Amino acid sequence: MATRLMRRKPVERLVAEGGKGQGGTLRRSMGMWQLTMISIGATLGTGIFVVLGEAVPDAGPAVILAFVLAGVTALFSALSYAELAGSIPVSGSSYSYAYATLGELVAWVCGWCLILEYGVSVAAVAVGWGQYLNELLNGVFGFTIPAALSQPPGDGGIFNLPALLVVLLAMVFLLGGAKESARANTIMVVVKIAALLLFCGVAVQGVRSGNYENFFPMGMAGVSAAGATLFFSYIGFDAASTAGEEAKNPQRDLPRAIMLSLVIVTALYCLVAAIAVGAMPWKKFEGSEAALAGIMKAVTGQSWWAVLLAFGAVVAIASVVLTVLYGQTRILFAMSRDGLVPKVFSKVHPKTGAPRANTVIVSLFCGVLAAAVPLGELADATSIGTLFAFALVNIAVIVLRRTRPDMPRSFRTPLSPLFPAIGFLLCLYMMGSLGAVTWVVFGVWMVVGLVVYFGYGMRRSRLATAEK
Repeated sequence: MATRLMRRKPVERLVAEGGKGQGGTLRRSMGMWQLTMISIGATLGTGIFVVLGEAVPDAGPAVILAFVLAGVTALFSALSYAELAGSIPVSGSSYSYAYATLGELVAWVCGWCLILEYGVSVAAVAVGWGQYLNELLNGVFGFTIPAALSQPPGDGGIFNLPALLVVLLAMVFLLGGAKESARANTIMVVVKIAALLLFCGVAVQGVRSGNYENFFPMGMAGVSAAGATLFFSYIGFDAASTAGEEAKNPQRDLPRAIMLSLVIVTALYCLVAAIAVGAMPWKKFEGSEAALAGIMKAVTGQSWWAVLLAFGAVVAIASVVLTVLYGQTRILFAMSRDGLVPKVFSKVHPKTGAPRANTVIVSLFCGVLAAAVPLGELADATSIGTLFAFALVNIAVIVLRRTRPDMPRSFRTPLSPLFPAIGFLLCLYMMGSLGAVTWVVFGVWMVVGLVVYFGYGMRRSRLATAEK
């Protein structure tokens, strides 16, 4: 039994199967620019536009350091991702890296965490989209979608219709193929960067030094808690790594795209957070899911600035939904190809080169989840799944360096195994900062995952059938 659970999939086989699905193949159509935009698209959005309103009450003005903490934690893991993405350029991301280094059971656990990370992240992001859509509708047309149809149960609503709609919109783009989705995402990324720079240029006029006093109202524990909540905003480079089978030159471009996007996003997050808490007393962020638009309106006294920012946020969050949903479908594509989940997820449409059935199933699931579950619970569940997967990636780098020291690597993590070990420990530290309820949800999710693996995946694994 132990041997079956620890069986590994050779790196050469993982790479050789790249792009191959049921009935068709994925198309290599993306260069470094598109990959960087996917990474930024999946990262830059909800963390600053929406979850900032939840993180500031935890940390006060020190939320700036919470972004730094989350960014540094992400940096060490990003270095490990860059090495493995260049060495094993496949759609499975950390799931595939774990399969090649740590064995099938660990790979399944990692993949199961990625399903939590991506699927729930799409839903969490979509929930926040509705808040800014209402800001935009109110500023332009003078009305908003009633709370009953724009909030999930438990938050004063019945069904979050905007959250469902943005997921379905992303689904339409993805069904057109990776190249078309990447083009749409690039346009949206440019718009949201412009919106954040506009916010900085306007809101800086309202910065007051007094708002930075009592910088650590909750101490470092508050900074850690806020950083753990915000960490889910940094999953973008993982999304870029899922494009390994659709990149033109993944060995060269994926490591560059991962590192470049992380630098850009972290700098923007810290800049915007610093100006936001300087322009509005931190206690006023409580319960505000469209804080940046409110700050713009308060600083200028004119609503049309807030309308512009709300438009940028609507585009920004839609971009996150698009790219993270893309990553989710590619993770399931890789797991399906390995036999661990049903074959329907690896069927590729011959004309578009997209996994159509996979995309539709995942989109409907995420859309319904977004419409029915509050944002805060979703964000924390995403963070713990992300941190666990990142921890495994750091271990995978250390293991692969020892088991395959001569394997070609287009990027090498500096000071290995020290940096991967630091990345692993930081992930554990951030996980420990999450609440008990989040850990219970994570534990239940893991138990369900193990039941699915032992009841289905272990027996249907392609490695298992090859041994018979």
